[in-house]
Amino acid sequence: MNTVGIMGFGRFGKILAKILQKGFQIRVFDPLDQISFSGVEFVDLDTLLAESVIFVAVPIRTFETVITGIAPKLGKNTTIIDVCSVKIHPVEVMKKHLPESTGIIATHPLFGPDSYTSGGTLKMIMNATRDTHGQFNFWSQYFSGQGIKIINLDPETHDRLAAQTQGVTHFLGRTLKAYGIHKTALDTQGFRDLLDLVDQTCNDTWELYSDLQRYNPYTGTVVRKLGKAVQTMTDKLDANNHK
Repeated sequence: MNTVGIMGFGRFGKILAKILQKGFQIRVFDPLDQISFSGVEFVDLDTLLAESVIFVAVPIRTFETVITGIAPKLGKNTTIIDVCSVKIHPVEVMKKHLPESTGIIATHPLFGPDSYTSGGTLKMIMNATRDTHGQFNFWSQYFSGQGIKIINLDPETHDRLAAQTQGVTHFLGRTLKAYGIHKTALDTQGFRDLLDLVDQTCNDTWELYSDLQRYNPYTGTVVRKLGKAVQTMTDKLDANNHK
């Protein structure tokens, strides 16, 4: 059976392993998280880096450190596939630090540990950033065969759109939690949807949320627009109350 590598075995690394089990023996390197997992073989770093395809599933804030650390040890036939929720930053890091002989495929699975099992349509952003070894078509078809809709986007377009969708969603979820939203005896369906939003967005770590804000250059503008919109609505209400 073909093998594939995963660097990082956090919440999403485990979901990725479940997806890749169809057709692959999975080798994982993670110095912190080595729980027993069906179909997964934990290996040392050198063994992992001998794989021809390696998915890097580490926190965005540690991504550059990880890439610079493994770059000198990669073979000439390696392709690195990232799964970061932002795209400009990891693509710039990979282009800067990885050898020219290393293939680069940038991806963003638009689902996580919670939404993966929800039964909804799964989507995945993919970009053939530097398809040195002709791996892009294979992996695009592989994930399509798993029922995942593939969307081809360049990193800049991705981050601009993600700030308006994912960025807004996570910001509102975190804001509602900070506000103290909770169940009541009068919950409407719309209100229950807001509670679900809080549960979904706040189940991820604070580090992931802050990384989405920090490493997407467009989220700051979106958050400021949201703040202005809230102020506009408040001003309108105040104006009506003083008529």
